Amino acid sequence: MTSGSAHQRGSARAAALARAVEDGLLGPGAPLVGLLDVDAVLAAVSALNEAFDGPATVHHTFAAKACGLVPVLRLLADAGMGCEVASPGELEQALAAGFPYDRLVFDSPAKTVEELETALTHGIAINLDNFQELARVDRLLAGREPAGPIGLRVNPQVGAGAIGAMSTATATSKFGVALRDPGAVDAVIDAFARRPWLNRLHAHVGSQGCPLPLIAQGIGAAYELAERINTELGHPRITGLDIGGGLPVNFAGEGDRPTYADYVAELRDAVPGLFDGRYTLVTEFGRSLLAKSGTIGTVVEYTKSAGGRQIAVTHAGAQVAARTVFMPESWPLRVGVFDAAGRPKQGPTEIVDIAGPCCFAGDLTAAARELPVIEPGDVVALYDTGAYYFSSHFSYNSLPRPAVYGYRTGADGRVRFALVREAQSVREVVEESGLAHADALVGLGTD
Repeated sequence: MTSGSAHQRGSARAAALARAVEDGLLGPGAPLVGLLDVDAVLAAVSALNEAFDGPATVHHTFAAKACGLVPVLRLLADAGMGCEVASPGELEQALAAGFPYDRLVFDSPAKTVEELETALTHGIAINLDNFQELARVDRLLAGREPAGPIGLRVNPQVGAGAIGAMSTATATSKFGVALRDPGAVDAVIDAFARRPWLNRLHAHVGSQGCPLPLIAQGIGAAYELAERINTELGHPRITGLDIGGGLPVNFAGEGDRPTYADYVAELRDAVPGLFDGRYTLVTEFGRSLLAKSGTIGTVVEYTKSAGGRQIAVTHAGAQVAARTVFMPESWPLRVGVFDAAGRPKQGPTEIVDIAGPCCFAGDLTAAARELPVIEPGDVVALYDTGAYYFSSHFSYNSLPRPAVYGYRTGADGRVRFALVREAQSVREVVEESGLAHADALVGLGTD
């Protein structure tokens, strides 16, 4: 996106927060909410398509793990995206959202026999993780042709980015066939030689914290292996390369950097043959498509001080921002402060911790930030939370999931909302915790 569209996104967010307060979507009766900018999501999809424009055929899929909410997935399906799923739950969400089987990619590293059979029968593209899984598919196919493409995931072992847990191409990563291990490359070539139905390679270096040159190096290793396999087999056995996703998100400011155009430019420079049209390319972006479009809004319940530090106690903590709370250096969030009417606060500032409702000392979404003076009843906004945050709830302290709304801004500046997910009631939390079986243990006999 351009800096202009980033500014437009910020203006739309401020208007949406004000309107959410005005409409009662955020306030004393609803102290926590997730807001998703639909126009910004669609702009990100457009930027992705433009960056990869020709001559290679490219199938863009959205990584469902980044936001497994059916209305969001439906929006992306309607925008022409495919969907990458990594569990049976994500698969069912994608199907419910309207993705056809032939626009799905199944990437779970622990696929069951039943899940594999479903994919093989319905033409879902599969990326197999290891040689045992290859052997399992051999038995399931028993001579029949799969209904869709099948790839093998490889680990180029090019190293880690800034966040180890997000790096999937390290020497000991749990994903894929480790190409630098002794005999691995020969084993991969042999696997393709013996299986005519195996026609893709998949490599994903990692996501947040992985610089573009590292990503390009890993994709380049997969490309070189595809070239070698096709040369040694004497024909283009590999026809597709799934290059994953992983474009880092700028959590430090409003602008998008790097952009999808930057990503493609890096690949074109490092792996020019990737784009000459001989391979169908598949992408699996997630966070970069949605993060900048999302905001968590929460009411400030109390303010206090301890040891000279001001503390604002809110309703947004580890239950919606687990990564930020437990790894604040790797997942910092920008914070906005608004008054009780939803207007941006101005005036004097103070150093303050933004605390959540969870019952442990480290439940902070921001620490030692210089922000406008905060008072009870004000609204704190956590920016860039459209991916993972309000869609991947952590049920600590049995805190309920917040409502999520999508919004668009009309030509008249009026904000319109659509409910994406209803707020979970406390009663529903209790029911999920086994209410129907309340007497099960006390009634368990010893005979």
